[in-house]
Amino acid sequence: MHEMTKVSRKAAIRTILSFVFAVATILAVHPLAHAADDMTQMLPAVGAKAPDFTLNSQEGKPVSLKDFKGKWVVLYFYPKDMSVGCTIEAHGFQRDLAQYQQKNVQIVGVSVDSVDSHKEFCAKDSLDFTLLADVNHEVTSQYGSVMQMNGNTIAARNTFVINPKGMIVKVYQKVSPTPHSAQVLADLADLQKEQ
Repeated sequence: MHEMTKVSRKAAIRTILSFVFAVATILAVHPLAHAADDMTQMLPAVGAKAPDFTLNSQEGKPVSLKDFKGKWVVLYFYPKDMSVGCTIEAHGFQRDLAQYQQKNVQIVGVSVDSVDSHKEFCAKDSLDFTLLADVNHEVTSQYGSVMQMNGNTIAARNTFVINPKGMIVKVYQKVSPTPHSAQVLADLADLQKEQ
């Protein structure tokens, strides 16, 4: 009888461990499934017309892509106002803003944060360029830049360079925040020569 109890206890422990392992595997794979879905989104390609849009800026004013006709536009999508990586990326664009202006380039950031959140981000970090609030995820979706993180919908860190004719001439996916602005500036020098 005592031997039977030992066997039953071992079987029960094995069953519990198998169950815990199965649950852990499902939880580990679940975010990867979302990531795979995000990878399959279609980003507008180089050579395509940039999808037009109208969103509110940090000042609460509607801003459309067509407002920048005749200018170059660096349209960058980022996950979250005031988060570490997004702050680093924004500071890079702010640091280089005068160089962009000399090249007739408008910097436009887009996230799913609210107008008030953008306003606070700009005030806190002295950002002098346009941030647009895509709270309904429409533009983020148009540009294939929606992703899920911890159950929340956010913008993936992608950037599109749009020429004065409204065509996409460069796409950056899964941007690394620190060197990004310098990389875009270097590429713009070549892109503007080609136009």
